[in-house]
Amino acid sequence: MASVTKRGKTWQYIVSRYTDGKYDPVRKGGFSTKKEAQVAATAIEMRLQKGGNVLTRDKAFIEYFEAWIEKYKSTKHKNTYRRYQDSLRRAQEYFKDRPIQKITSDEYQTFLDNYANGRSKESVRKLNTHVKACIKDAIDDGYLAIDFTRKALNNGSVPAKKDSEKHISYAESQRLLKYLINHLESTEDYLLLLGLVSGMRFGELVGLTKNAFNFKENIISIVQAWDYRGGTGYTDLKNTPSERTIVIEDIVMRLLEDYANQLVDNDFGLFFYVGGNIKSVTNEDANKRLKSILNKLGIQAITCHGLRHTHASVLLYEGVDTQYVSERLGHETIFTTMHTYAHVLRELRTREEQKAMSIYKKMLDIKDE
Repeated sequence: MASVTKRGKTWQYIVSRYTDGKYDPVRKGGFSTKKEAQVAATAIEMRLQKGGNVLTRDKAFIEYFEAWIEKYKSTKHKNTYRRYQDSLRRAQEYFKDRPIQKITSDEYQTFLDNYANGRSKESVRKLNTHVKACIKDAIDDGYLAIDFTRKALNNGSVPAKKDSEKHISYAESQRLLKYLINHLESTEDYLLLLGLVSGMRFGELVGLTKNAFNFKENIISIVQAWDYRGGTGYTDLKNTPSERTIVIEDIVMRLLEDYANQLVDNDFGLFFYVGGNIKSVTNEDANKRLKSILNKLGIQAITCHGLRHTHASVLLYEGVDTQYVSERLGHETIFTTMHTYAHVLRELRTREEQKAMSIYKKMLDIKDE
């Protein structure tokens, strides 16, 4: 049986429980309204009725979050793990040693709002997604009865980029391609050229070695990535389907072959080696070079990752099969491709509908002989 009482300006619940024959009630306070306390108490009662565990000892949220990340995310791709570590640091700055049992929905919303100031909705969404996944397991583990992230609002103040701003058009990509082919002045230029015609991830591009290129068959084998943030060495690819071979257009491969023949050997075997702490071309330098070229061509700026989006969008617009595009990009499933390029597929659907109608219109226009 649960009781709900007011303590000062907040509400608390007490749920009756016996452990090994001794009275061992479950208590929690800090609720803004009586209704919130009642809902939380009901959830505790239901868990107890089902034989579930309810932990009353305080557990610092940061302590639980850190252990959860190490358990479930430390074996993920290095960049994925790094993003979760970033979320942990954000939470640490705000919650410090605050017990997970005492965090309320209002308090969590304030945390998100503080982070959202000057950031995009996408950044806020990622942080909330990380915390929400952790809290779901905390509930299963008996630390919480109610998910304090469940009603969280995303108040990111910087508008997210429109789909059209993440890639350039077919005509613009054609201009960029021709410019790069005729102005290969630096290692960054060769990397940008390959990024545009291959759709490879940046880590995959800088992780290429000379042995990855089969210039006879115009094929590139993608088997590893490079840590372009820390320069610590080769890393695993993002997922199993990322290990793949892709065919590259002949003219581009001849240019890359010429580059390879002039390539000075380096201790790491990197194709796009430039030295320094990172060893490979850095994402920052490549983006700066791309921005400079696009500005010269009068094209809106995109990032190197935007070249990947451009590559995929051009293929899809030109009617290349979605399954093939998914495999070429190294997506885990075709659903990833369909979700990422939903805006393109919607436009293609309209085009296909028009083609379907034109077929029957043409049939109806044919006169019997």
